[in-house]
Amino acid sequence: MRGPVLVVGSRGNVGAATVRALVERSVPVRAGVAGPAPASATAATPGVESVHLDLFRPETFGPAVQGIGGLLLLRPPPVSRVGPTLNALIEAAVAAGVPHIVFSSVAGADTNRLVPHHRVETHLRQHAPSWTILRPGFFAQNLADAYRRDITEDDRIHLPAGEGSVAFVDTDDIGAVAAGILAEPGPHRGRGYTLTGPQAVTFGDLAGMLTAALGRHIGYEPATVLGYARHLRSRGLPIAQVAVQTVLHVGLRRGDAEHVDPTLSHLLGRPARSIEEYVRDHAATWARPAQ
Repeated sequence: MRGPVLVVGSRGNVGAATVRALVERSVPVRAGVAGPAPASATAATPGVESVHLDLFRPETFGPAVQGIGGLLLLRPPPVSRVGPTLNALIEAAVAAGVPHIVFSSVAGADTNRLVPHHRVETHLRQHAPSWTILRPGFFAQNLADAYRRDITEDDRIHLPAGEGSVAFVDTDDIGAVAAGILAEPGPHRGRGYTLTGPQAVTFGDLAGMLTAALGRHIGYEPATVLGYARHLRSRGLPIAQVAVQTVLHVGLRRGDAEHVDPTLSHLLGRPARSIEEYVRDHAATWARPAQ
């Protein structure tokens, strides 16, 4: 590898997990951060440098991709228009001669034109000479992010998922796979991998796991599509993010995320982490707020 790996969204779940996994492999990292890169952010992590990379400011793309040996690309939730952001970054990376790009997409994005990831995948295949696409299912970390307030404040999971099952995947496992591919891209060039956890559970099952781990009752309350959209808006989410999140969860009713795929375990060389393990190990995340 001729230069550091640039990680987009290095402070998010998948990005941060990939940074950690690359460091464990002694692969140098360039962590993209939206604000000015603080010197203190990398002082405690040898092998990691920070660079200013703002997806809404194309003038930051060139310096960020200069001299890198690989790129982990992902779509942060605030990004709805992928043309002038992610796709433009792909073009900048290709122009700079970046040898390999890994895009962390979402499961089903290769055929689902409603999600913005589909346009990024298409652009990547058409313009990058060497790429790998990861299509993870629903993150276990959604419980600590998108679902956390409902669990901690209202003791419920509130989603328009019906009785759909989900094979939740731990983003630490995604990061480990991404790091392995970026370190040795050869066998993975031009490949797309669907990544899921080892078991599919309903949200009712998940509520039961949380109840057992937390020692208080957590219920699952199915939401209507409009009711869920209103709920997200009341939480302060922008309309574009509300639309994407609603579409993805409604798809669960059709079984979009119920398939368990063994690929993740094969790529890891070990069993993928289960949602039960995640809930058990992170129970403190959903403790009631201090009164």
